[in-house]
Amino acid sequence: MGFVGYLRFFWRQLTSMRTALFLLLLLAIAAVPGSLVPQRSSDPNGVLQYFTNNPTLAPVLDSVQGFDVYSSAWFSAIYLLLFVSLIGCVVPRTLHHWRALRSKPPKTPARLERLEGFTSVDVAAGDVTATAAIESARGILKKSGYRVRLFGADGGQLSVSAERGYLRETGNLVFHFSLIGVLISVGIGGGFGYSGQKVIVEGDSFANVLLSYESFLPGRFFDESVLQPYRLSLDKFTPTYEQDNPAAMGQPIDYEADVTTYENGSDVGTPAVIKVNDPLRVAGSDVYLLGNGYAPVITVRDGQGNVAFSDAVAFLPQDANLMSLGVIKVPDALPEQIGMIGFFYPSLAESADGQLVSNFPDLINPTLSLRVFTGDLGLDAGIPRSVYSLATDNMTEVAGRTANTPAIELVPGQTVDLPGGIGTVTFENRSPAGTPASDLSQSVPRFASLDIHRDPSQGWVLVFALLVLAGLMTSLFIPRRRVWVKAVEKEDGSLRLEYAGLARGEDPVLEKAVHEIAERHSQQLGLKLLP
Repeated sequence: MGFVGYLRFFWRQLTSMRTALFLLLLLAIAAVPGSLVPQRSSDPNGVLQYFTNNPTLAPVLDSVQGFDVYSSAWFSAIYLLLFVSLIGCVVPRTLHHWRALRSKPPKTPARLERLEGFTSVDVAAGDVTATAAIESARGILKKSGYRVRLFGADGGQLSVSAERGYLRETGNLVFHFSLIGVLISVGIGGGFGYSGQKVIVEGDSFANVLLSYESFLPGRFFDESVLQPYRLSLDKFTPTYEQDNPAAMGQPIDYEADVTTYENGSDVGTPAVIKVNDPLRVAGSDVYLLGNGYAPVITVRDGQGNVAFSDAVAFLPQDANLMSLGVIKVPDALPEQIGMIGFFYPSLAESADGQLVSNFPDLINPTLSLRVFTGDLGLDAGIPRSVYSLATDNMTEVAGRTANTPAIELVPGQTVDLPGGIGTVTFENRSPAGTPASDLSQSVPRFASLDIHRDPSQGWVLVFALLVLAGLMTSLFIPRRRVWVKAVEKEDGSLRLEYAGLARGEDPVLEKAVHEIAERHSQQLGLKLLP
């Protein structure tokens, strides 16, 4: 075929409707891995945990962009090919449809008896003229939404040709153009939008600036100026757990984050509630509730009695009962830096094999267990390190598994001396004033993991999605058909009226439609249609 011939061949294959449907299916299949493994765009902490739990598989998935599916090279290639295929398929069809809309109904076939729904009526001589019969038929067809065209007015057999259903193809084109609109809108939204994650402890606030985010994934064309000024405070986080059904004891029923937002530097806040699948809309961004857990407040004093660390530390849940893992780094402690790996148990219990576990996700018997290390935390080398992991290569364990001193266990309000006189650690009790010492249900604050997402094109995505649905419904339920009515004059002066139709595609009610037209026409002419 030659070089140009092969180019034309591949272009025809790419722009065929079959290829477009195949690429659409392939795009859906390619999106599946994004729901099977955590994605950096929505769950960066989950990606870190996946690397910890799957040290062999995680690097392999990362090498094929398994944690960045929707921005990967292979997903983008399918996306772009689908985009090109749809445009190359739809544009020629649009031109063809435009020419079809401007064309007139086709000439009446010579033998209508060969077509579907053929019906004929014999009219006695003098009852009605051929001209009156065809004019009557034209009026009926026009009222039924058909485009009509008369034949035989200048001699020959009189007939009317009618067609309808071009809206079916219009709906089909609207469907495909809207699908292209969805693709473009998603691309624009991904390019100019952003997604960021923030962990907020009860009582703390978050300001919408880049430095406040735990992780931030901007679009390719993101500009920092689009960050709208607002502040969000987490007033209270309220979980609801199942306590009546023994088979589902401790299962979460509802999560509710009570927040207050302050927009454009205003001192007057607006209270709001964020729930799972019920995001908060603020300053053009959607704030989603992704996760939650406990944030014990820890105070560490060094060997000289100075407060080297005092803050709430977010502990990452490890199971359904919120046994959680956290890391505490104290770089300013003297004489040595201190690091701790802790496990928090909201409701401490002991398993059959003697292991410490949590048997309920709410605060019933909160206990904190700490392994303590001293030495170099590795923070002075200028290398970024995760706040959820502790590098112990250059550190010595002074309390824990490999040390002479067992791991430290604390309950809220308790202070324990660290081994070797290196300081003390306090598990602060944050219960409201006046709470009995035995009531620890509010002693440990909760944290909420929020996903702040901005997509400037999501409104257009909704519009095009609705148009996709409307176009699809139109193309499915509006039939494309042609109908003819012919008046055949016999030698004895009588008249035979013939009716027939032809469907473009499947039309199971075509015969019924032709019969109804013949019946209406006969009634209007005062004739009787024989079965």
